[in-house]
Amino acid sequence: MLDIRYIRDNAEAVAKNAKDKGYEVDISKLLELDAKRRGLLAQADELREKRNAINEQLKGGGRPSAEVIEQGKVLKDQISELEQQLKPIDESLGELTAQVPNMMQADVPIGAEEDSVEIKKWGEQKTGAVDHLDFAVKRDWVDFERGAKVAGAKFYFLKGDLALLENAITQFALDFVIKKGFTFMTVPHMVNSRTAQGAGFSPRSSAESNEYFIEGEDLSLIGTAEAPLTGYHADEIINESDLPLMYVGYSPSYRKEAGTYGKHSRGLFRVHQFNKLEMYLFTTPEQSVEMHEKILAIEEEIWQAIGIPYHIINIASGDLGAPASKKYDIEYWSPVDGIYRELTSASNCTDFQARNLNIRVRRSDGKVETLHTLNGTAVSLARSLVAIIEHYQHPDGTLTVPEVLRPYIGSRATL
Repeated sequence: MLDIRYIRDNAEAVAKNAKDKGYEVDISKLLELDAKRRGLLAQADELREKRNAINEQLKGGGRPSAEVIEQGKVLKDQISELEQQLKPIDESLGELTAQVPNMMQADVPIGAEEDSVEIKKWGEQKTGAVDHLDFAVKRDWVDFERGAKVAGAKFYFLKGDLALLENAITQFALDFVIKKGFTFMTVPHMVNSRTAQGAGFSPRSSAESNEYFIEGEDLSLIGTAEAPLTGYHADEIINESDLPLMYVGYSPSYRKEAGTYGKHSRGLFRVHQFNKLEMYLFTTPEQSVEMHEKILAIEEEIWQAIGIPYHIINIASGDLGAPASKKYDIEYWSPVDGIYRELTSASNCTDFQARNLNIRVRRSDGKVETLHTLNGTAVSLARSLVAIIEHYQHPDGTLTVPEVLRPYIGSRATL
């Protein structure tokens, strides 16, 4: 969430930012509630001071007068009444504040998804390949029919060489980022509502909710390791000398994919469950812009090593989401569709997630402040398989294994 003091001082900019991101937030109502809350708190504090003064008088001993006793009771009742008035205001103010998205960086394009700006291209744009699903089914590498039988539509089994190839991609990417200084972590596959909301996974509406919830429990299945990694240091103060902290989390990702059918939804590209290796950083505020570029550079290195052509886009405001102040997507070139399709992302969430979960940094001078968080996809495995099948297939039905992956799949050059 944003600092309420920042919202007070920058109300017009906050309102415009929310609108540009596609969020409807009543900033005027928020500030009205905030002013009312501060007024009631001031009254309550004044009454507490009077009550404390009476208590100090009574410490001297002796029997208090009936007037003093009555005055104490009146003050207690008045304070209780103010506290009761504050409860619904606190609740409403909290709900409104949680709806306010993070502020965007100055160079974020304003507009919808199509207004995102390409900033780089790499690799040759080939055309004319067989769709990954047709290719994989012919090799008996993937089974959506039995996936639907045991779980439902858009669930699947990977089989044989394709499952081994997924493991090879994972191991290659994991080794790669560990050498860059990341600490490998496995994570819980479920998080409580505080963690999910703190990480910013709050949809614009219930119809857009992408999470699977556990009925009767305060738990939801994670859509990315970003959620539990964000909560890892909740309510902690981290010494400045220990930053940046760089983690890479491996987990399944569970997503309803609400409202996305028909948008590149065939086969493995958009499914309800897939494996993912996610980079996550905790940094000082002054480090976060540099670290954002570092995450993006690592993602580029991975896909250049695998040999998949791509471009990078600076995501437009309307497609940015609540937590991110700026986001890059790497989209691979699809020789099947003749367009770029999403492969990885890298986001700088500045202090938005950390403030939600009370994660702070203690400076060398002892000052404590909210730190910054960032995240980026090392590899999203289902889409990684799509990209590799599209680019390394042969008309005879065989698949060349990218050279960097061969050590992780028994040194095999072809599948």
